[in-house]
Amino acid sequence: MEGSPIPVLTVPTAPYEDQRPTGGGGLRRPTGLFEGQRNYLPNFIQSVLSSIDLRDRQGCTMVVGSDGRYFSRAATEIVVQMAAANGIGRLIIGQNGILSTPAVSCIIRKIKAAGGIILTASHCPGGPGGEFGVKFNVANGVEIVDPVDIYLNLLRTIFDFNAIKSLLTGPSQLKIRVDAMHGVMGPYVRKVLCDELGAPANSAINCVPLEDFGGQHPDPNLTYATTLLEAMKGGEYGFGAAFDADGDRYMILGQNGFFVSPSDSLAVIAANLSCIPYFRQIGVRGFGRSMPTSTALDRVAKSMKVPVYETPAGWRFFSNLMDSGRCSLCGEESFGTGSDHLREKDGLWAVLVWLSIIAARKQGVEEIVRDHWAKYGRHYFCRFDYEGLEPKTTYYIMRDLEALVTDKSFIGQQFAVGSQVYSVAKTDSFEYVDPVDGTVTKKQGLRIIFSDASRLVFRLSSSSGVRATIRLYAESYERDPSGHDQEPQAVLSPLIAIALKISQIHERTGRRGPTVIT
Repeated sequence: MEGSPIPVLTVPTAPYEDQRPTGGGGLRRPTGLFEGQRNYLPNFIQSVLSSIDLRDRQGCTMVVGSDGRYFSRAATEIVVQMAAANGIGRLIIGQNGILSTPAVSCIIRKIKAAGGIILTASHCPGGPGGEFGVKFNVANGVEIVDPVDIYLNLLRTIFDFNAIKSLLTGPSQLKIRVDAMHGVMGPYVRKVLCDELGAPANSAINCVPLEDFGGQHPDPNLTYATTLLEAMKGGEYGFGAAFDADGDRYMILGQNGFFVSPSDSLAVIAANLSCIPYFRQIGVRGFGRSMPTSTALDRVAKSMKVPVYETPAGWRFFSNLMDSGRCSLCGEESFGTGSDHLREKDGLWAVLVWLSIIAARKQGVEEIVRDHWAKYGRHYFCRFDYEGLEPKTTYYIMRDLEALVTDKSFIGQQFAVGSQVYSVAKTDSFEYVDPVDGTVTKKQGLRIIFSDASRLVFRLSSSSGVRATIRLYAESYERDPSGHDQEPQAVLSPLIAIALKISQIHERTGRRGPTVIT
């Protein structure tokens, strides 16, 4: 009967020890845990709802969306039921349950919702044997909304759509290829780039969201976005992009498969923000980057006379900076970039920034990047990921490595590799003091900085909870543009050799090489 209260059932449960949220503000685990463990998802959702100030619950609105992966529909039903049981007055849900992570953030800000729950494991594989996850953003009627419209309206206020449309449809039409990787971004790519900005329909590929992402790994990098890479190598397309499952990460390719590293992409965007009407109007306050990300952004910040903040990995640190008005643009080497328009990393926004820069400068991707290197120098950068490791093994590797590099006797040590000699200038276990609230975050990675400003970084990542990942980062700076055609791994091979020697990662894990190289 209309108006009758919905009965609320109180269910006894017990806590799970592995549900501590990650630095990204959520939980990511194998799908089997969510499906098979009693109350595994309800426990976490209740914890999220209990952590938000919901004293005025009847007047409270929350946003719910997913990247469409396997188990999303069942999980959405659980979230709806629990929100009703907790007295949430109104839910906003994407059509067919689908909303990208940037779109959820957009809707939260637009309607001043209490928060949002996003069912995604980001760039991890889907399906029964894949991974599932929950993110939450903070800022009994249910409303189904178009997943694109509100977000599209926001983009119209940021960019010069006429300039981008002329680029994609004019006499010197830029042919683009955009891969949604069967994730949530398919409807956004079609509506924004094709319907709104005029790119031909066949510019967009893999745009139907699938529960298992077509059996592929929805991670926009050179290892997994091979369909796009091969298409770009043919030379027919001048611009290529790919997105991860929930749309907050992206990759940029130029003609003939020219790869733009995430760190370079962030620096190029920072140096060309004047091409975007939004930034011409509000100005640039500062930049932020995660500690492992290359210092290319720092050189742009210095030339623009704006501060740059170095944070631990995890977007929540950027959110604090943007909310306090300190940062206009933030990014990380893991293919995430965003600005204070949403306080969230936003893949499609980054793609539109690149198209705006191309339209304004009338140059191709590779020419823009090479001009950037000529002006600021080139930061050679790569990341080695050793995935799926035994957590106990990774703990001891990192413990022993920290003891080695933070010992005072390590400073000044020299490592000779071929004709090159590297002298250790500084080491530390990175910690961050938040300039907004003074919060101290410790043990965020081990850094070795050499006298020539080259860097090695070791970081332990355990976002899946069951297995662990060690990430190794190497960076070297070269001011003279004449050597810029060298492959990053060739330039960085001496540093990588030093890293492998002191960490003994191959010997201690039995691995012969990394799982992924970026």
